Amino acid sequence: MTKTVTIFGSSRVSKDSNDYQNAYELGKLLGKAGFTICNGGYGGIMEATARGAKSAGGRTIGIITEIFSRFPNRYIDQTILEKTLLSRLEKLVEIGDAYIVLKGATGTLAELAIVWEYINKGIMTEKPIIVLGNFWLPVIKTLNDELTWEGLENCTKFVTVVTSPNACVEILKKKFF
Repeated sequence: MTKTVTIFGSSRVSKDSNDYQNAYELGKLLGKAGFTICNGGYGGIMEATARGAKSAGGRTIGIITEIFSRFPNRYIDQTILEKTLLSRLEKLVEIGDAYIVLKGATGTLAELAIVWEYINKGIMTEKPIIVLGNFWLPVIKTLNDELTWEGLENCTKFVTVVTSPNACVEILKKKFF
């Protein structure tokens, strides 16, 4: 059975940026490895990962919301329309067998926080959460320090930080194949 990887990241990165190219490579490697890509369906990192997956023959799912007046990017095979941002986030979490978090702003932070909290509290079964790059390291370190102070340092074990798209895919291949 095909596994779905939900990818979170900024809609604002430009096509000529390193962040876009890194996301494209991630999508391509995941598509080549046989994973379905799920993301928010719009531009930036979402477009780059879907585009990369499609270039490798992979399948893509985009979760969009009625509150935005945009259409999904052209690399999305299946579009799921949700009424609100919260229901969109819930669907992104529900569909994922694993999560990869790239550079982003408050929306991406909310996505990382929800997945981490759901696993931490046992609301959902443990699934891989992989953070690609160093962008989120200060947030993870701050939470690690706080959780350790509270006696809950084992909660940080749910997040793995890697520096390359290859490392993401290798972790997921070991987990699922």
